[in-house]
Amino acid sequence: FSLRAYRAELVMDMNLYGELHRFLPALAFIEGARITEVPVRHHARQFGESKYGLGRTFRVVMDLFTIAFIKKFLTRPMHVFGLFGLISMVLGMLLGGYLTFLKLGLGQSIGDRPLLILAVVLFLTGVQLLSLGLMAEIAMRTYHESQGRPIYRVREVVGQSSSARSPSPRLSTRR
Repeated sequence: FSLRAYRAELVMDMNLYGELHRFLPALAFIEGARITEVPVRHHARQFGESKYGLGRTFRVVMDLFTIAFIKKFLTRPMHVFGLFGLISMVLGMLLGGYLTFLKLGLGQSIGDRPLLILAVVLFLTGVQLLSLGLMAEIAMRTYHESQGRPIYRVREVVGQSSSARSPSPRLSTRR
């Protein structure tokens, strides 16, 4: 067991919701903090019993998925939505091409085939996912700009003379 301590400026910038307080070390790591645990000696509980049981497992697992998604895609949501969207669109177009070949090349009827519906659904799902990725990208940029929070934090600038350094210790990714 260990005791965790955090720098005030790091914790004050964090927005915790749901039951994400359990994952403060992971969220601190995402923010760029260095993590150190100090061993301590715990004493056995004298009164009452833990209320942590199997009933909370589902919520904890959902929060774990949330943390994993935030860690990997917070600054680039189009990567996940765009990937799945493109895969879905390509599959839809391949099925559509196959059905077009059946209709025009072989003269078969395709109107009563479930494959036609699947091709249309896959293509439209891809369009929806790409649109969702674009909106998430815009929302992420808007969030960071409206909060005055840069996407990346710079702890230390290495290899520049003091006159060439930016007056702000933070780095913005604006182009």
